Amino acid sequence: MRSAPATRADDLLESASSKVKRHVLPLFLIMFIANYIDRVNVGFVNSHMQTDLGIGAAAYGLGSGLFFIGYALFEVPSNVLMQKYGARAWLTRIMGTWGIVAAAMAFVWNDTSFYVLRFLLGVAEAGFFPGVVFYFTQWLPQKERGKAIAVFLGGSAIASVLSGPITGGLLSIRGLGLHGWQWMFLIEGGFSVLLCGLSWMLLKSRIADAHWLTADERHALQRAIANEQAEREATGGRHVSALQLLKDPQIVLFCFLYFAIQLTIYAATFWLPTIIRKMGGLTDFQVGLFNAVPWLIAMVAMYCFALLSARWRFQQAWLATALVIAACGLFASTTGNAVLSFVAICFSAIGFKAAASLFWPIPQGYLDARVAAGVIALINSVGNLGGFFAPATFGYLQQHTGSVSGGLYALGVASLIAAAAAFLTRNRRSDGTPVGHASPRNAH
Repeated sequence: MRSAPATRADDLLESASSKVKRHVLPLFLIMFIANYIDRVNVGFVNSHMQTDLGIGAAAYGLGSGLFFIGYALFEVPSNVLMQKYGARAWLTRIMGTWGIVAAAMAFVWNDTSFYVLRFLLGVAEAGFFPGVVFYFTQWLPQKERGKAIAVFLGGSAIASVLSGPITGGLLSIRGLGLHGWQWMFLIEGGFSVLLCGLSWMLLKSRIADAHWLTADERHALQRAIANEQAEREATGGRHVSALQLLKDPQIVLFCFLYFAIQLTIYAATFWLPTIIRKMGGLTDFQVGLFNAVPWLIAMVAMYCFALLSARWRFQQAWLATALVIAACGLFASTTGNAVLSFVAICFSAIGFKAAASLFWPIPQGYLDARVAAGVIALINSVGNLGGFFAPATFGYLQQHTGSVSGGLYALGVASLIAAAAAFLTRNRRSDGTPVGHASPRNAH
């Protein structure tokens, strides 16, 4: 039975953690939604930019993908600077610069300017997700941090649904000699700049500055986080280079799996509006509404898969099942009928979005806690390169063959290979030995 002082300390910590989440999570969710929309809104203006600027499908695909090159190259430097200046200042800087670059997209005039601004958008946004995670490590104890990150990541599903109707609606705006797509970039980028001001006002650098916590709550939170930090330092973290990490075949396999998943997700994200337009007779807003349908279905599927995998535990099998569903939908989407292709993409979305959430528990179970953060960052960086290859390849195929069917077949094959590879992954027991292997203490 806990003593009265221990009970009071736990109650204060729980109260403080709840207040922190109520104070910052809504802002982070809105930031994430704005972040996602500014990243993918070019998917809705492919035809407009081709008509008004002569930017062809190949240039569009390459420019869409260059965002991820900028993001990958500058993620590590951004993380280093965040450690120096603090999450509050760095997140505000990220919001401001990406909002400015996103708004500047309204004034692209040719292929080169499109390439440069998409690359700079990736540079500006680099470090956003690690920045939010770093903020949580400074403000929440471990047991509450995982819940907060899960809620924050849920913003990607919400953003996927909202991006279509919001962007489609803004494309109908005209005036001041600007096209609808220019107004869309200006308004969505401007909203991110406004969020920059909000993040500076609402986020605090230190727990001691949080006036919305009582003195006792601040003390309890500071003590809990300080104790966790002391435990981490006592354990001694291992700093391992990316090359050393890639000597482990399992980590290479994890990188491939996540790359294959992201390849499909971003191919759908950037080219789905183009596929929808082929159904004919749709306004920009209607295209946006149709674009939300696969993501709504995917949200329900992700929840159902989470329940099933929690009840019948064999994560590799559930991941493989999701990838097979994605592959079947992709193969079916190559039909010449635009409506059937759209229905098939909706079916495929059930698989590839569920696969993204089913994947992460596997490497998390395998990894030593001391190197987990570094490996997860490596896997995420490699996986996000799928965001470069998918739109660039689709754009090339669209321009030179008049169809993206070849790309859809390739994605289907990649998903099937990934499904088979999922069974080659393994977990580790708490003693660090792979499942199916004897512990060193018990080996004879």
